[in-house]
Amino acid sequence: MNQKRVRLMARLIGKNKRFFIGAAICTVISVALDYVTPLLLGETLDYYLSGKPSAMPAFINRIVDSWGGPGFMARNLWIVGILIVAVSAVGGAFNYAKVRLQNTAGENAALHLREKLYRHIQRLPFSYHVKAETGDLIQRCTSDVDTVRRTLSNQLMAVFSSVMMIVVALTVLFMKDWRLTLFSLVLVPVLFAFAYVFFNLVHKSFTRVDEAEGRLSDMLQESLTGVRVVRAFGRQQYEVEKFDRVNKNFTKENFLCSKLLSVYWAVSDALIMTQSCITLLACVFFAARGEITVGTLVVFTGYVGKLLWPIRQLGRTLSDIGKSFVALSRIEEVLNEKEEPEETDAVKPSLRGDIVFDNVTFGYDNQRSVLKDLSFTVPQGKTVAILGATGSGKSSIVHLLQRLFTPDSGKITIGGVDISRIDRGYLRSRVGLVLQEPFLYSKSIRDNVGIAVREPAQEKIDRAARDAAALEFILQSEQGWETVVGERGVTLSGGQKQRVAIARTLMKENDILIFDDSLSAVDTETDAAIRKALKERSRDTTTIIISHRIVTLSQADLILVVEDGRITQQGTHKQLIAQEGLYSRIFNIQTALEEEEARHAAKEVNA
Repeated sequence: MNQKRVRLMARLIGKNKRFFIGAAICTVISVALDYVTPLLLGETLDYYLSGKPSAMPAFINRIVDSWGGPGFMARNLWIVGILIVAVSAVGGAFNYAKVRLQNTAGENAALHLREKLYRHIQRLPFSYHVKAETGDLIQRCTSDVDTVRRTLSNQLMAVFSSVMMIVVALTVLFMKDWRLTLFSLVLVPVLFAFAYVFFNLVHKSFTRVDEAEGRLSDMLQESLTGVRVVRAFGRQQYEVEKFDRVNKNFTKENFLCSKLLSVYWAVSDALIMTQSCITLLACVFFAARGEITVGTLVVFTGYVGKLLWPIRQLGRTLSDIGKSFVALSRIEEVLNEKEEPEETDAVKPSLRGDIVFDNVTFGYDNQRSVLKDLSFTVPQGKTVAILGATGSGKSSIVHLLQRLFTPDSGKITIGGVDISRIDRGYLRSRVGLVLQEPFLYSKSIRDNVGIAVREPAQEKIDRAARDAAALEFILQSEQGWETVVGERGVTLSGGQKQRVAIARTLMKENDILIFDDSLSAVDTETDAAIRKALKERSRDTTTIIISHRIVTLSQADLILVVEDGRITQQGTHKQLIAQEGLYSRIFNIQTALEEEEARHAAKEVNA
């Protein structure tokens, strides 16, 4: 069993030790009281009714003698009945307290574990989230945490209770008659061995079930998130068949686990019933020969169940604990991922300065370099545009500028300060980034735009929306600012989503603005209006625009053409269209297409 998992479980227990200690005390008392009833019945049959020697402690016999002795108790058996009811009531009260305490401990531990997981996930580097499966992460934060909670709420005290019951039962039985006790233990080694084998088998089965559930959760999350794509390409049947395969695999693993459990219950029940019969036959044999009393027979037949059933339950409980360790191992995999390191000596300088890439080389996960000895300067307050084919390294430039990744060699400076020395949180808070596919929350448009600041003023929200060319369509919506956009902004068009995302970015103070192909879904007129508003909004803000649309790039102060991780051309629009290269080729293609569209539109008007 992995020591790290044991330590993690120990820490969860330690944070709630007062509840667990209280539950343990209540368990001891309730178990002890549970064993009193058979002893009272045995004492009544042997001492009060048959006149045989008492098996009770001397102080109890003195109390009985002060009441009138065994004769008095024989004439007033209702007192025994009241005692049995009272003992059961007190035991029930302690059992209730035990359940309350252990459930409180389990819920607190689950709360702590979920918070720890969520905080850790938030601090993991961008590179981890690029590879992580969202559905699987959700399952680890919900289902796996709940499995651990159930163990702390139920199984932990169940193991302690079972051990207590076994110890007390064996102690009382050996005190009564060691020979009958040995008869009562004939099949116990077999039961223990079977429970141990079962524990190992079910532990592996639980691991497969948990992994299958993680794949199911991930597939379901991915399918529901991309439901528009599925419908657009008519892939519903394919997705249904894919889900069926994953679902059937999960069901198969669950079924195999259930088969193991049913075999365990059936075999353990058979062993216990056989052992009970052996004990009963031995008791009858010794009683017929007069070697034990009827009261001893009652005690043995009552206690043998309290000995055997906890042993049987112990196997199942330990298997459930094994399942929790499977869940803990999956949780631990996430917690073992390294967070972005703390930066005790990080600085927070002004970011209103030139951005310089100095011989920067970078590749993902030790693969071939995406950027190769890249060098360029973005003057402070200017607009720089980047053009390049898919995979040429444009977005990698943005990732490096935000310190989502670290260059393999070379350095990046802002205002002369190496960004590796600048506090990550501060840097990212001052760099506004708008992606081509922006993420919107399933909230109102007001909430989505205003999420960047606390208690945003309506005037500021209106101005951000106006500069993003979004105010008009927002006000024309049926519910205006209170229009709920749906999950990931599904109720808005691509252009509307991009404009809302731009407005959201403009709500915070930005020294640097980056548009990563985030104007691709708006028409050229809206594109021009947004760029004009941004230029008038803050002349000190450095703007980087990544786009494939020449009209978007044409007004930039400097245009960079990136091919295969290198800058092959740079200059203004006029300079680049006069040169042979990628920029002029794309310009000619787009110009020809626009002219063709214009001629086609003119023909339709004339017709």
